Amino acid sequence: MSSIAINRHDHGARPVRHLRAVPAAQPAPRVRLTRRGKAVVLAIAVAVIAMLVVLFGSSSFAGDQAGSAPETTSVRVLPGQTLWQIAAEANPNGDIRKTVDEIVRLNSLPNASALQLGSEIAVPVYS
Repeated sequence: MSSIAINRHDHGARPVRHLRAVPAAQPAPRVRLTRRGKAVVLAIAVAVIAMLVVLFGSSSFAGDQAGSAPETTSVRVLPGQTLWQIAAEANPNGDIRKTVDEIVRLNSLPNASALQLGSEIAVPVYS
């Protein structure tokens, strides 16, 4: 028969932990702007907004010469007739989508489906 001998030298002693104090977290310092600092921030913001307006603003300009109006003809809208059909008849060899957009713009229509039966609309003349 065999036996196992256990030898305890620590006599039940636990390891000692050393505790140390941790300083409390300090709040982040607040940024305080002087009157001059506020003026600089405002000037930078205005400059950035002005740059964005110039870059993404309208690309049209007002000149001293009047532009020429496109030559148009009047067409009465018949029952069952669509703006697409009118544009195809006016510009059979061109891009019908562009022609529809031009008719909408010329007649100040909100969209292509705002066409009213019996109304007269201006249609560009294409050669």
